[in-house]
Amino acid sequence: MATFKQFRNKVKPNWCPGCGDFSVLAAMQRAFANLGLEPEDVAIVSGIGCSGRISGYLNAYGFHGIHGRALPIAQGLKLANRDLTVVAAGGDGDGFAIGMGHTIHAIRRNVDITYIVMDNQVYGLTKGQTSPRSEVGFKTKSTPKGSIESPLSPMEMALTVGAGFVAQGFSSDLKQLTRLIEEGIKHKGFSLINVYSPCVTYNKINTYDWFKDHLVNLEEEEGYDPSDRTKAMQKLMEHNSLVTGIIYQDKNRPSYEDMIPGFREEPLVKQDLTLPREKFEAMVAEFS
Repeated sequence: MATFKQFRNKVKPNWCPGCGDFSVLAAMQRAFANLGLEPEDVAIVSGIGCSGRISGYLNAYGFHGIHGRALPIAQGLKLANRDLTVVAAGGDGDGFAIGMGHTIHAIRRNVDITYIVMDNQVYGLTKGQTSPRSEVGFKTKSTPKGSIESPLSPMEMALTVGAGFVAQGFSSDLKQLTRLIEEGIKHKGFSLINVYSPCVTYNKINTYDWFKDHLVNLEEEEGYDPSDRTKAMQKLMEHNSLVTGIIYQDKNRPSYEDMIPGFREEPLVKQDLTLPREKFEAMVAEFS
């Protein structure tokens, strides 16, 4: 059985020292090992941005896609090969701006993949611009007088479009984050895990200390039931979405794959897709 070290490769991450994405990478490696997966069992599909580089830092199958398009690639990969554990990864700009349309429909569709968003509330790779997650008044090169737009609330959005698994972590809490990724992968259907992953270079507001002062751990909330969707929304609104843990999980909703009539479980490469000539001719005759 593979250890977390076997999910490392020889490529050294070029993230800034202190970047929250280092912990997300470590949590993914630990989660894969804890679940008994082997490197050849896992595929990571990432988008563009600092966090998009994560697919190249893991010893597993990796696909570095284009901006905002990690989810359609990941869904196609899972439908072609059910044997793979497919994880999509990217930043808040990648998933909640140019890729938002894909995010919403991936949630609604419910293909059995896990989507990890590294949320630093800023565009980092392009050197510090306001993102869809930046707070009103946030000053960057693109909003020198402060952003006038309200930030997107992805956890509330996920609940409203029918997500079956919604969780949020903090890169400073490696143990909890590892557990959340494990539970997301085990969940049958689409799982969304938003991770507060501070950018130490371009976001001097939402720092590690800021999150430690503001985040509420739902695992410490007595009586909290993540199967209650209404209570989940209320809790998010009560704490302005600044919570960690499993926010909501529906264990009864079937995945997209399980609802496709005649969908085969074995990967396409293992299926006999030969079409007998007589069947081909019969199909052609229908249109002649």
